[in-house]
Amino acid sequence: MLGKIRKKLIPNYFSSDSSSVELVCPICERKIPHSQKDAHHLVPKSKGGKTTQYLHRICHRQIHALFSETRLAKQLNTAEAIKAEPEMQKFIDWVKSKPDDFYERTSKSKMLKG
Repeated sequence: MLGKIRKKLIPNYFSSDSSSVELVCPICERKIPHSQKDAHHLVPKSKGGKTTQYLHRICHRQIHALFSETRLAKQLNTAEAIKAEPEMQKFIDWVKSKPDDFYERTSKSKMLKG
């Protein structure tokens, strides 16, 4: 329910000029098309987080596939910290060669790091 309300409120919150502003993903540093924009809680909501940052959908999914919410809350609560992780470095190197609107399903890691 909150998602539907948020979708209705967000367009009214920003001025009409915001659609011309190009967002850049802080993880892969590529432009984020509107269709691939996901809001990532820097500290997971389940751990009390409120601050969000826009990422590519594929980058957002990869973060949650690799890292537990506990680790995201305690150690990886900035884009810089996430980018420094070796697992993310491999992903970033791979995804940088893809078009901005590229998306592929991400599967959960067999061994989530806690």
